[in-house]
Amino acid sequence: MRSVSLALPGAVLIEPAVYADARGAFFEAWNERAYAAAGIEARFVQENVSVSRRHVLRGLHYQVNQVQGKLIRVLAGSIFDVIVDLRRSSGGFGRSVAVTLDAREPRSLWVPAGLAHGFLALSEDTQVQYKVTDFWAPQAERTLAWNDPALGIDWPLPPQVAPVLSDKDQRGQTLAQCETFP
Repeated sequence: MRSVSLALPGAVLIEPAVYADARGAFFEAWNERAYAAAGIEARFVQENVSVSRRHVLRGLHYQVNQVQGKLIRVLAGSIFDVIVDLRRSSGGFGRSVAVTLDAREPRSLWVPAGLAHGFLALSEDTQVQYKVTDFWAPQAERTLAWNDPALGIDWPLPPQVAPVLSDKDQRGQTLAQCETFP
């Protein structure tokens, strides 16, 4: 397994060793010891799968009080994945990082607690799996505006194509308005 630290403190891109032969391929999606060696010590309590069609944008989501670390992986299709640091004490506060995750390359993205997370589905029938370190708590859920100019996120949407958003995601708050972390 290879781990690549990203520009936001604690965010890591994981590239597992893939063993392929004429039958197909094998890789470890999670190995507690290997991840701990990469600085990721997590206990997962819930695993979710979302299915989206092309141009669906989900996020930018986070929870207060019951904060979640997330391990993101694409099972089918591809996504433009974005994380935003909401930790005021972090050197990365208010900054975002984006990576493309694709089912053909079994990479995972570790999103530490205190970061907002969202993605744009780049293909039809995109399936995203994510493990989380705390349970979903509707009362703790918050949404950061995906299109806040202060974030400077360049979502790869074709000209004249608007993202498909949930009502909740349409009402996201700007960085200046949203709850943040110490």
